[in-house]
Amino acid sequence: MRFMMMMIPRVYQPDAPPGEKAGEGFAPPAEAVARMTKFNEELANAGALIALDGLHPRSKGARIAFSGGKINVTDGPFTEAKEVIGGYWMIEAKSKEEAVGWARRCPASDGDVIEVRQVFEMSDFPLDVREAADNPTVKARIEKRKAS
Repeated sequence: MRFMMMMIPRVYQPDAPPGEKAGEGFAPPAEAVARMTKFNEELANAGALIALDGLHPRSKGARIAFSGGKINVTDGPFTEAKEVIGGYWMIEAKSKEEAVGWARRCPASDGDVIEVRQVFEMSDFPLDVREAADNPTVKARIEKRKAS
């Protein structure tokens, strides 16, 4: 089973103290990156790591909302956001408990949160949904990207 572990760092949250917020030009401290890199290596060595990335602060993002046939684009920061994702890991685990076990090992900072969510597999859906989602062009593009 695949799981996404989403990092919700305290420094990205609107209620973080002013001196601790991730603002323009933000970069995490090197020692924090070194600890996280060691954790990422553990995931990779265990064969659990599929993908991972960190995300820029919300001030550099955009939200696209769909309502009543209209599309509204809002540039960050998003003042109404309570939790902002700062990065993710895509992992392979035998169970939710195993995925949670990996999240518990993360060298997160005080106030950080990791949300763990199982990824849908096509086999989770009824046949009509699988048929509606079957798209050879999309599959080929994904495979081509994986190969490069």
